[in-house]
Amino acid sequence: MTQFVPAPEPDWLRELEQRAHAAPIIAGLPEANGRASAVLMLFGQAELGGQDVVLTERSATLRKHAGQVAFPGGRVDPTDTSFADTALREAHEEIGLDRDGVRVVGVLPSLPLSVTGFRVTPIAAWWERPAPIGVVDPAEVARVERVPLAQLVDPANRFSAIVPGREFVAPAFEVDGLYVWGFTAILLDATLRLAGMELPWDRSDERPVPSRYLQGG
Repeated sequence: MTQFVPAPEPDWLRELEQRAHAAPIIAGLPEANGRASAVLMLFGQAELGGQDVVLTERSATLRKHAGQVAFPGGRVDPTDTSFADTALREAHEEIGLDRDGVRVVGVLPSLPLSVTGFRVTPIAAWWERPAPIGVVDPAEVARVERVPLAQLVDPANRFSAIVPGREFVAPAFEVDGLYVWGFTAILLDATLRLAGMELPWDRSDERPVPSRYLQGG
């Protein structure tokens, strides 16, 4: 039997933490001081080359952020030993992730989540030994996808999301039926920029966020 050799993490991911702490990862945000939480930015080797990232689509029946695309994650529990522990625990609960196959690469600066007031710490990780993942509880998560970064980088899949009646204009993506906006899109945009992957895209292409994603915040 051939021994499995984990793919090494790419240089850009290894350097992401340092670059994120060298300057504000997202300029103009207020200080993050709400309830502590963490999200897992899990990158892996895509089947067709390059890398991908795990994203979830929240259930349409949730009271907050219904139907929105998000990274696995949630609130810090008293028994969690670190932000990375929180993100990995939540990913196991939400998508059945085997944390033994994941290597944490970096802890990025905490960011405020404006709607809930949470203080969110992004955890950058590399999926050394991919294993099956999927929806664990349909009441919480409706869909789980590994999205190739090449699709997120493609200018054809990028635009600026706006919310009518609010002072909100921010990067957004639409890939494989996933509408990615808000905190998740802003963090992905910053990651692609820090990784040196970003391609020029039309920021003047402003599209209103569909009303179904605005219910409940």
